[in-house]
Amino acid sequence: MHCATRVIVLILVTALAVGAEEFAMKDGTKIIGHMTAIKGDKIEVQTNYGKMLLKRSDVLTISFPENDAENLPAEPAETKKAPKIEEFLDGTQYLNKTGKFSLTLPPGWRINRKSIKSSAVNAVLTSKDNLSYVLVVQEEYSGSLEDYKQIMEVSNKTEYQDYEALSESHSTIDEKPALIFSYKHKADKLSFRYLAGLVTDGKTMTRIVAYCFEPLFQDSQLMFDKILHSYRVVGDAPSPAPASHEQERDRSTAGRDDSVAEEESHTSAVKR
Repeated sequence: MHCATRVIVLILVTALAVGAEEFAMKDGTKIIGHMTAIKGDKIEVQTNYGKMLLKRSDVLTISFPENDAENLPAEPAETKKAPKIEEFLDGTQYLNKTGKFSLTLPPGWRINRKSIKSSAVNAVLTSKDNLSYVLVVQEEYSGSLEDYKQIMEVSNKTEYQDYEALSESHSTIDEKPALIFSYKHKADKLSFRYLAGLVTDGKTMTRIVAYCFEPLFQDSQLMFDKILHSYRVVGDAPSPAPASHEQERDRSTAGRDDSVAEEESHTSAVKR
């Protein structure tokens, strides 16, 4: 009887652990469970021992099942093998050489390569706490921004439950006409809210999508808007690389030479 009870408990613990999130707290502890709600500055988590309320400020990171939030909802996309992406993040400056674009991100954001599962997705970026995300999708499309948005809505309504369009406005991104719109839907009983931007060069449609859990959206909306509008098309820029000691020495020497030349010029001018 006791053996059977232990087996049942083991099955329940295993069932919760599979696909559960891992919450790394600032005090070093780790909590395994399912996030069931976000209420203001509290995160509700269902654990083996019942429900817990965690302060968001006490949570260092959240690791989602199967490699950093791969199970979080993303934009519906084709399932072709994802290409190798050549991308770099230097502080807040993100450069994608494959898609030939750049973004300015908030401090602490990182590249999430493991979540790229489609040939159309060129970037997945996430905040340090794994609660906010940005996707960049590029597809061949020569139609209008409005037509592409309608195609997106049909796909989203098919893919997600309780899809709801919220707002739409015209803007400019990288000095090109752009369409900015927001929407929300539910996944696994949690509501997600999105801010998306569409911009095109006439041949390729670029979709920049920022999203988070709905209760966090109001505080994140301005940040998301800045990320969307920071999008810039770049050419074949060289990959950023740290300067060598020789380069630093040359720069320093050049700087001193320039200063000496400027001082000599100034002295000569005074004498004249």
